[in-house]
Amino acid sequence: MAKPVLQVIIGSTRPGRVGPAVADWIIERARARGDFEVVVTDLAELNLPMFDEPNHPRLHQYVHQHTKDWSAIVDRSDAFIFVIPEYNYGFNAATKNALDYLNAEWRDKPAGIVSYGAVSGGTRAAQMLKQVMSGVRLVPLTDSVNIPFVGEKLDEDGRLKPNEIMEQAAAVMLDELARWTQALRPLRPQAPS
Repeated sequence: MAKPVLQVIIGSTRPGRVGPAVADWIIERARARGDFEVVVTDLAELNLPMFDEPNHPRLHQYVHQHTKDWSAIVDRSDAFIFVIPEYNYGFNAATKNALDYLNAEWRDKPAGIVSYGAVSGGTRAAQMLKQVMSGVRLVPLTDSVNIPFVGEKLDEDGRLKPNEIMEQAAAVMLDELARWTQALRPLRPQAPS
């Protein structure tokens, strides 16, 4: 049986963002485990316009090619890690927009969160994101990775230098993600038996 596909979604789209550095770190950890085929979608590169489909996503009657492409990416994924910044006590608009584009493609798939920011480490953004995930029937994990003062954890080349707490949190979240991916697979009709 093929490995389940873990889709890492880089949520930040602004110039000067640190999301790719944070994502590189969690991607490396996920690939090292060997549980998943790890793929990445950077929302800055995907460049979805603000939701522009005339039909509700639950109908799956997409008219725009960018929506069809995004649908295919999410549909073939078995699990997700959202790498998100915290903006003004919440998560960013590009991440919300990407979630809102689709419906059934998200259903019964687990999702971990790696958040970052200042003193809160993105925890407020992560909690808000979990509510939205539940609305599209993603299964948000309880365990997450929260990185406070993320700017202080970047080296001179802009790479993330994790501490022991971050490494432990990542290991726990990835363990849970692997467990939930297997547990939820039978609930999805397209899943192989």
